[in-house]
Amino acid sequence: MRHTLPIAPQFYVTAPQTCPYLEGRAERKLFTALQGEGAGRLNDALSKQGFRRSQNVLYRPSCADCSACMSARIRVADFIPSRTQRRVLRRNGDLKREATSPWATEDQYTLFRRYLDSRHADGGMADMDIFEFAAMIEETPVKTRVIEYSTAPAAGSRKRPLTAVCLTDVLDDGLSMVYSFYDPARIDDSLGTYIILDHVELARQVSLPYVYLGYWVPGSRKMGYKANFSALEIYKGGSWQPIGDPCGHSSETHPLSVDPIAEQVARISLPDTKPVRG
Repeated sequence: MRHTLPIAPQFYVTAPQTCPYLEGRAERKLFTALQGEGAGRLNDALSKQGFRRSQNVLYRPSCADCSACMSARIRVADFIPSRTQRRVLRRNGDLKREATSPWATEDQYTLFRRYLDSRHADGGMADMDIFEFAAMIEETPVKTRVIEYSTAPAAGSRKRPLTAVCLTDVLDDGLSMVYSFYDPARIDDSLGTYIILDHVELARQVSLPYVYLGYWVPGSRKMGYKANFSALEIYKGGSWQPIGDPCGHSSETHPLSVDPIAEQVARISLPDTKPVRG
């Protein structure tokens, strides 16, 4: 016999924790496990609804009285780099891109530690050891690539120094930048911006319409740079829309700004059912 059973992932909510983006606030996440044969389709479907992947979990902010965090993506076909971004591309013309399987290396971890110690020494990942780093890179049930960027080798050497890395999911409608880090000694080269620009070009080459950047948070200096990219869309009020004037979005709290968890889950669109043998 053949039966058709719905794919019904279970959703949970984390306990409140200190918000990493806005001072004095607590964050809470709605999340579900990402596993099994349908992991790729679930990642595709929920990414279109503002979710992000972290290893084998998909999550979306669901704070009690704050809806400031909004998923952001670039429309590749409409993107036009600014004059400043064109300078960034020229400045980093020495970089060579290589896409590899999601496998952690010592070179990656060394660069990751330098990046954290310089840029995020007090962040939530500051104490991550090499085993936790390997889990972040390798524990993925979906189509994932590690995009490495290296510079020309020094005189007398054949090895190209690793300069930047981005862990990237390949969705059915775009590239999702899960996490990136780079050489802090090249801070003036705007490598974070360069990685995004190169992902836009990479998505264009393979005819994918979007590059997903993670969350944009009005009022957060840490996330404000994302509003500098043209053709940017945000997921707000249950749909994607052009960001418009970034100053027109508020980070103010309100007790009615977030719907009850049960209503949020009921509105989530899940992938189609699949046949199960029985």
